[in-house]
Formats: sequence, C-alpha cells, structure tokens
Amino acid sequence: MKLMMRLSLIINIVVLAPVCLGIISQANWVQAGYGAFSPAQGILLSIYLAIFSASIALLFIMDKKFIFSLLFIQVFYKITTPFTVGTLMNPVVISNLFIAAFHFITLLLIYKSRKKKENF
Repeated sequence: MKLMMRLSLIINIVVLAPVCLGIISQANWVQAGYGAFSPAQGILLSIYLAIFSASIALLFIMDKKFIFSLLFIQVFYKITTPFTVGTLMNPVVISNLFIAAFHFITLLLIYKSRKKKENF
C-alpha cells in the first residue's frame, strides 16, 4: 500500500510539473489539450499547482488520510472530465482516465488497510 501511495504521488508530480510549466509558458501542445489561454485555464493552473504542491509535501508526510483525500478528489474530477468536456477524444481527458484508474487502485488499498493496526 505504501508503495502505491508513493507511486500515485510521484505520478502527480511527474505529470503536473510539465503540464504546469506548459500552461505557464503557453506551449503549443497546451492549446491542443486545453485550448487558448483563458481565465478558466488560469484557475485550472492554480488547482494543478495545489495538487502538485500537496503531492510533494505528502511524499514526506505519508499520512494516508491526507493522501486518500487528495486522490479521492482527483479520481472524482478526472472521471467526470469526459462529461464536462463532452468528449473522450481530448488528450487531457484520456490521460485523466488512466491516472484515475491508477489512483483508484491506491484508494482501494488504503481503504482495505483501514482495519489494520494503522489508524485511518
């Protein structure tokens, strides 16, 4: 379970670092996935930076309650993106679904561990 928690946090960091830098620099590939810069994209950047920062902090804290909460929110928003975007063909939607599947497995392992000696 701890390995999966670490891997989920590392995935967040590895994925979000270039995405945040791409949004900040308005890289060409950003427009393909996110469209032209807008206030909504700026808000999304703030959310991504929060998830990125929390993931770094949680690698050191490794509190499964906090990690569960972060991943739960992420899985929920990532699973709903095909509906809010209106397509499965967007590269951001596709990557969100793959990441959500990985994080969901981590959530299941954390949930199953709640009965063990470690408090949940």
